[in-house]
This record gives sequence, structure tokens and C-alpha cells, in this order.
Amino acid sequence: MWNRALGGHVTPYMLIVLGIFFAVAPAVVWMMIARTRPVGFAIGGTLLAGAGLLLSVQQGWVHAPRPDAHLLFTALAPVLIACGVGLEGRHENSPPPEWIPRRNGAIGFLGMQFALTLVVGLLYALMIGEGSEAPPSKALPSLPPGISMVDEGTSCGSGGCWRAATVTSGNGLSRPEIIRELGLQQESCRSSGWLLDWRDVCVGARDNGENVTIYASWGY
Repeated sequence: MWNRALGGHVTPYMLIVLGIFFAVAPAVVWMMIARTRPVGFAIGGTLLAGAGLLLSVQQGWVHAPRPDAHLLFTALAPVLIACGVGLEGRHENSPPPEWIPRRNGAIGFLGMQFALTLVVGLLYALMIGEGSEAPPSKALPSLPPGISMVDEGTSCGSGGCWRAATVTSGNGLSRPEIIRELGLQQESCRSSGWLLDWRDVCVGARDNGENVTIYASWGY
């Protein structure tokens, strides 16, 4: 998300560091303002679990729309922290004077993080609306045993950009049989995201008379 919205000027290493900071920042903020052990551990553990899940999405270990995951995380983390502050306030006396500046700083930091995520997310939404980028390789349908990919590439036309790959069978299957084995007799579409990415990813297969081509394209 960040690399696309910022124009591709961020290196992979910088993205990893930025992603880790982004994920653990709410937990660090909560550590600075938590006042009780029971509530502190409960909220802190939940925030760390959410950070781990977000990092898994960032690294591709969990399949989910990354821009939407970032936006949901930055929206829900402050709500969880506010609930923690409210719970502590019910069971504790008035906070010490030095706690007030820490709370105000936490509010400012979380607000800035959410605003930055929202701005980058909107930039991302505007960029994908141009349709100038083909779906990623993982959007192509998975291949069953016996069918392998020969080549892969992207193309663009008046209807946008798409990704295509030529596949072949090592079991002597004919082209129609390959398409049936892939389950792609008809094009199918699925949602690409929840909030920021409203496009569908459509996959299908074509028999061009010489070989079978599988493809993934955006649907609007």
C-alpha cells in the first residue's frame, strides 16, 4: 500500500521497518498510558495480537487486502485504547498530573497515524481507479498437479491491464481438458478488497487454438 501510494520510492527494507513500526506503535502508546495491570495486560495483549495479525498480512502470510487491513487497524486500535482508559478510570482514583500530558500525547499520535493512513489509503484508491496496473501474480488461479506454467506476462488495452500465463499439461491432456481440469469453463470474479479497493478480480481461461492461456483482470 505505502509503496504504491508514495510513488514507488520506498525500498522493501524500508517497507518492512515502516510496517513493524506501524503495527506495534499502538501497543507502545498503550504501555505509556496504562495504569493498572489487569486492564493493561488485557488491552496490551489484544493490541499485540492485532499487530501480529497485521504483520502477517503485510508479509503475505495471511491473505487479506493490505490497504483495508491497515485502515481497520488504525481505526480500531484507538477505540480499544479508549475502552482501556475508561475501564481503568472506573477502578482507579484520579490519575496523577503527569499522566495527563502522556494521554494527550497518545491522542495526538494515534490521531496523526489514522490521518496518515487515511490520506495514503485515499491516494491508493485514486491510483487503482486509473486501472494502470495489472493484478498480481497471486491473482492467477492455482494449478493442479500435472499442469504447469510456461510463461507469464502483463498486457494493457483500452479496458485496463491484465495478467496472463500460458499453461501446458504433462499428462497429455487436450486444451479443453486442461480448461476443465482448471475449473475455468466460465470466467469467475471475486472481491479484491473490503473498503478501499472496490474492484473485482476476474479469472478465466482461453483456448487460442494452440495453447491455453489463463488470465486475471480487474472488474469494475
